[in-house]
Amino acid sequence: MTAINENFQKLPGSYLFSEIARRVAAYEQEHPDKKLIRLGIGDVTRPLPGAVTAAMHRAVDDMATAGGFHGYGPEQGYDFLREAIARCDYQARNVDIQPGEIFVSDGAKSDCGNIVDLFARENRVAVCDPVYPVYVDTNAMAGRAGDYDEAAGRWTNLIYMPCIAENGFTPAIPEGRADMIYLCFPNNPTGAVATRAQLQAWVDYANANGSVILFDAAYEAFITTPGIPHSIFEIPGAETCAIEFRSFSKTAGFTGTRCAYTVVPKALERGGASLNSLWNRRQCTKFNGVPYVVQRGAEAVYSDEGRAQVRETLDYYLNNARVIREGLTAAGLTVSGGVDSPYVWARTPAGMPSWDFFDRLLRRANVVTTPGAGFGPSGEGYIRLTGFGEATATQEAVRRIKSAL
Repeated sequence: MTAINENFQKLPGSYLFSEIARRVAAYEQEHPDKKLIRLGIGDVTRPLPGAVTAAMHRAVDDMATAGGFHGYGPEQGYDFLREAIARCDYQARNVDIQPGEIFVSDGAKSDCGNIVDLFARENRVAVCDPVYPVYVDTNAMAGRAGDYDEAAGRWTNLIYMPCIAENGFTPAIPEGRADMIYLCFPNNPTGAVATRAQLQAWVDYANANGSVILFDAAYEAFITTPGIPHSIFEIPGAETCAIEFRSFSKTAGFTGTRCAYTVVPKALERGGASLNSLWNRRQCTKFNGVPYVVQRGAEAVYSDEGRAQVRETLDYYLNNARVIREGLTAAGLTVSGGVDSPYVWARTPAGMPSWDFFDRLLRRANVVTTPGAGFGPSGEGYIRLTGFGEATATQEAVRRIKSAL
């Protein structure tokens, strides 16, 4: 009989956002007259920037000609996009990242999960708690997480680094050795950011221990506080211990269009092997690249017109986050995030369990949020709200939540 990967059987229940969708669908079926406002899943609502769609239209016209047609593209991404990324996202910040260290993909979520292919099963993995579920679940699927302890809400072989109010929602370096370290700043779900000194401590730890930092910077474009690093590679020594994931999804509205990139420095080696070469080999084997039309759209993000349009959209979402943060604070909830991030992290009232508060807001306010417990043990007692909605609907959602408290 064919054997399956038994690690899938260890995964608890369903994926967080699938469970949210199930509960929301059930409520809508029971109450078809209710109009829900969705501040849960981090999907965007603003259209693609005009500069992006114009570039994609031109690229579609290219595809209609013999001379401009593009079939299989380079698995690493077209040079025009890799060069734009290197120049605008890194070299403009005095960070020496070269096009050959950049790999264009169909999403940071995919890359955060696929990167585990490079690492041996016996590596110890450290994750922030609360944590984006993909980091945990993909390592569980690979057999690296141990067994799930349902009572404790955690995996037996993962190192959980609590991110709680008492430490400003930023993790402390673990006492034991961690081989693979997932960091996400601005953080999903808490909205916290890390200072240069905090990131330097992680880089020094990783280099001293031969660890690899897997740095999710998908929300770096939302940083507004001066002096906060936008990239792990702004930190001296990071090129020998870190991989960085970035995305056009939240920055430029590519959630449905799908385009992102991962930076693997050529200086990063473990066990005598270049991780840049290993990731290139993995991508060439399992991936056929992002479509030409999509990459031309992503390239337009870096044009003068594209930059201005993207900034306008980012400000729109940040203003929504401000409305949520200020409104819930005025209502008496303890709130963080929403300054350098589109996410607002709110403590539930009177210690109410996260899923109970989720259900209360769904039924009493007709507002969809994300229960913090779905992000890990330290997320219990919180909910996450996003600033990605429409502005008027966001204001109405805050009004409804206030009335439901």
